[in-house]
Amino acid sequence: MGKLVHVAVGVIYGTDGRILIAKRPDTVHQGGLWEFPGGKVDAGETVTQALARELREELNIAVLASEPLIQIRHHYVDKSVLLDVHAITDFSGVPCGNEGQPIQWVNRSQLYQYEFPAANRPIISAINLPSCYAISGPLLNESEFLMKAARAIDAGAGLLQLRIPNFLPHEHQSLVQRLADLTLSRKALLQINTSPQLFTRIQELSPGHIGLHLNRHEAASLDKRPVGADILLGVSCHNEQEIHHAQSIGADYLLLSPVKNTSSHPDAIPLGWISFSKLVELANVPVYALGGVVAADLPEARKHGAQGVASIREWW
Repeated sequence: MGKLVHVAVGVIYGTDGRILIAKRPDTVHQGGLWEFPGGKVDAGETVTQALARELREELNIAVLASEPLIQIRHHYVDKSVLLDVHAITDFSGVPCGNEGQPIQWVNRSQLYQYEFPAANRPIISAINLPSCYAISGPLLNESEFLMKAARAIDAGAGLLQLRIPNFLPHEHQSLVQRLADLTLSRKALLQINTSPQLFTRIQELSPGHIGLHLNRHEAASLDKRPVGADILLGVSCHNEQEIHHAQSIGADYLLLSPVKNTSSHPDAIPLGWISFSKLVELANVPVYALGGVVAADLPEARKHGAQGVASIREWW
């Protein structure tokens, strides 16, 4: 393993919501692949200073507003990199390939169609995942359940997890299909908290854009990714060991809990934001803060490296 190279990376948003990507020269490391623009952080520079310099040199733009998105540590055969990724939400100037590199504006949903270096793949996940994640409460009445799901999405939850005890694909087929239709119509994401075996049955009975979420016990029983790359895979984690294992089986995102005291698990010792932040540094995928947090905690969660916040009581 070589020296760790610190790199500032910019995810540049246009006024129409599209994202700017550039193609790496064939002669450099990972040449010929698409990337999010940026470059090495020089000695004495902050990440924001390096990013402003690199984007001025590469694209002839001036950064006016940015915010942290995700940090990624990746080890190639010949080098290791720490990517400090920031979302560029405002800039001046018209981007151009100042160094002769091709550039392209792309809808975020189309980023998966382009070939990026392996270290860039979690960035695409972070771009496409929302900041608010709703977890379902008890299932008492299907119509009422669907009303609560719709209300949660309309209130800002872009990702909904169906989590009910004793989930059975045949018994809950109607609910799953109606939730899949609801989330698709509202441009939200649907995750089912179940085992890989039952998830296969769900796909047979209710095909659609549905992802899989694994609890800590289901994840611990696996030694490889249980679904294809086109299926969003989430894993619940509570400590360093579980974070490492979740990444080893190819998790696309993590739920990390409990951050605060929670009535659902009153005996659990909360992590607190400082310990949460240290654990997030071990993760190379987006992480949601869970446990006693609500939407109002989103700025604090972002400050400590989270993709966003997840909650039951906030939206259910």
